[in-house]
Amino acid sequence: MQPTTEPRDAILVEKTPLETYVPPAKPSLIGLSRAELADRLGEIGVAPAQRKMRVQQLWHWLYFRGAQSFDDMTSISKGIRAELAQHFTVDRPEVVAEQISNDGTRKWLLRLPSGDNVEKAHEVECVYIPETDRGTLCVSSQVGCTLNCSFCHTGTQRLVRNLTAGEIVGQIMVARDRLNDWADREDGTRRVTNIVMMGMGEPLYNFDAVRDALLIVGDNEGIGISRRRITLSTSGVVPNIVRAGEEIGVMLAISLHAVRDELRNELVPLNRKYPIKELLQACRDYPGASNARRITFEYVMLKGVNDSLDDAKLLVKLLKGIHAKINLIPFNPWPGTAYECSDWDQIEKFSEYIFNAGYSSPVRTPRGRDILAACGQLKSETEKLSARERQALRAMAMTD
Repeated sequence: MQPTTEPRDAILVEKTPLETYVPPAKPSLIGLSRAELADRLGEIGVAPAQRKMRVQQLWHWLYFRGAQSFDDMTSISKGIRAELAQHFTVDRPEVVAEQISNDGTRKWLLRLPSGDNVEKAHEVECVYIPETDRGTLCVSSQVGCTLNCSFCHTGTQRLVRNLTAGEIVGQIMVARDRLNDWADREDGTRRVTNIVMMGMGEPLYNFDAVRDALLIVGDNEGIGISRRRITLSTSGVVPNIVRAGEEIGVMLAISLHAVRDELRNELVPLNRKYPIKELLQACRDYPGASNARRITFEYVMLKGVNDSLDDAKLLVKLLKGIHAKINLIPFNPWPGTAYECSDWDQIEKFSEYIFNAGYSSPVRTPRGRDILAACGQLKSETEKLSARERQALRAMAMTD
């Protein structure tokens, strides 16, 4: 049964965050571009002639080696290291809680660096999903979300603020820390091979920070994850879709979830501002889209809501002419939701029809259902805990 929703004019699909980022007195260098690192070096007296070399050294230690202290950066002189340590840190988010699923999925609740005011620090989630041929890290872009998608748990949380580029990159660095996944890994392999911007928040409503972060992540002299292994998912912020292709150049995923505007208005209220026709035209215009660089259309399977064969037929019709694949997602229930996951037989029929029409239609294997894996759940649950219980959680995470 389809839940009722607020009237159209009662839902704001674009809101101003409640807060803006206030940097700590001693900011982290994580998330800075090479030009910004050069500026910081200038602030502590490094001569212009030396800055290019020092920037390369810092870049290597930060993003290739994953240094957690300036003392680790042994190729940089002690004097410069001391100056750096006096004015800056290499802090990344703090692991508040970690959960490991029976299937190997890991979920971290991360506290963002906030200077001395620990009580006002904000938290986001990050999820690592290991598979036989890859390891995918799901990263957040905002604290909370503005879009109020009715099937998404994060949509029940207020939009607090946008993340900085450093806080986005920092999530990836935390994952590599926890997984022992830096350059000195003995077997030379990587556990985090793919990045998906599919965590908390709408990436294209935090465009500049997401762009700057992903350019760092894709830099082959640092973290070095190919742009073809980075996917940015959007609910359909049409004006920024083509811009993302031009300025970031990563793979694109669209949270579609419905094939009729009337239903999508309820599932994804942003559709009221940018309806399906406009969204799909932006996809047709996305720079670099090709059969080798297909756009992924995410489609959560909701029982009796969007899973009929008529829906599948219209989906195929809508995507005609777009280099696309359809990722079918069995709904991951969360406490209080009015939706149910489609029956498995119905998901298979839906997938078969799309496949026979010439589109790849993989069904995403449900992962981490035993660890509150639906986006936003871990944050909501920990917010209910007392200060003593939260302190115990952090202690457990630090000792794991």
